Amino acid sequence: MPTTLSEKAKKVKNSSTLAITAKAKALRAEGKDVVSFGAGEPDFPTPENICEAAHRAIDAGMTRYTPASGTTELKEAISRKFREFNHLEYKPSQIVISNGGKHSLTNVFEAILNPGDEVIIPAPFWLSYPEIVRLADGVPVEVTCRKENGYKLTAEELEAAVTPRTKALILNTPNNPTGAVYSAEELKALGDMAVKHDFFVVSDEMYENLFYAEGQHVSIGSLSPEIFAHTITVSGVSKSYAMTGWRIGYTGSSQEIASLMGSIQSHQASNPCSISQAAAVEALNGPQDTVKAMNEAFKQRRQYIYSRVNAMPLLSAVEPQGAFYLFVDCSEVVGKTYQGKEIGSGADVAAILIEDYQVAVVPCTDFGFPNHLRLSYAISQEEIAKGLDRIESFLKTL
Repeated sequence: MPTTLSEKAKKVKNSSTLAITAKAKALRAEGKDVVSFGAGEPDFPTPENICEAAHRAIDAGMTRYTPASGTTELKEAISRKFREFNHLEYKPSQIVISNGGKHSLTNVFEAILNPGDEVIIPAPFWLSYPEIVRLADGVPVEVTCRKENGYKLTAEELEAAVTPRTKALILNTPNNPTGAVYSAEELKALGDMAVKHDFFVVSDEMYENLFYAEGQHVSIGSLSPEIFAHTITVSGVSKSYAMTGWRIGYTGSSQEIASLMGSIQSHQASNPCSISQAAAVEALNGPQDTVKAMNEAFKQRRQYIYSRVNAMPLLSAVEPQGAFYLFVDCSEVVGKTYQGKEIGSGADVAAILIEDYQVAVVPCTDFGFPNHLRLSYAISQEEIAKGLDRIESFLKTL
């Protein structure tokens, strides 16, 4: 009997966001009144018209395998959406539909990376990026971005990180965990670097509809034909349509990369869920009023949570321009004493808040910033207020 297991698998970290969410659920099961800022999913139900489309698909017997890379109907809907919303021209054959954004990113890196290839990841970053890269035999290269620049990567910082092994840059706008949004000018400068040094930009645009800045969301691939040729665009329906559990993500890429990803997916997952694909067609082609309503609700919550946190002692944050997260700098809390013990990191802050104040926040060590916390405002205004009251109470004890 084999006595060893995969060394690669042993190095994969557990998701701290899922861990804090599980902790909150466990305390609630014990009857505790927990406020959770942890979940990265909208608190709204999936819109009724989308659910009805899924029921119709079941009634019509759409319960069998689909083509490995997705149905023609959904690819056509995504192609139209790319053209009209993102100003990107991807033919249906250049689109691969997968079981959520993580699966899409996994397909991307398995298709483009060879062992030892480097992927530049601006920090703070979504904690799954480095793990997905490592699982595809790549090497994550973290570049720490400055708070005074809104935690955004500059072209100069990018160029300094490029080596002969650089294969790709992961770019996430609107950003998780910071809510940062890159302007067209900032994106163009980064895209030009990709063209100059001939590497891919993997553009994660999952939060593209959750946008509060002036103007509108910009896709980096839309800025020039040369940048488009170096870009792989990743998105999905999870955040924009409150469909996190439906698990539909998708990519737009060159025909060659799309074919590789389709082949990989055919062996690993057969196809995305047939019912979820039918629902996603309705999400993209149907009325968009619920998207606008959710966006407006998040915009109001954003302003409230940002204003309150910045008014608290020892905490600060940059105003988010997209997504539904507030990235909180708690560096001034670190080093303070709580109940006779010194606070050593944001993880310590998070542990105190969940254990003693029944407030779940995400510590950001795994996001590349150990003295920061991520607070999701994808919860009700009442819950946000209650949770912030408790955080204030904690700060007063220091």
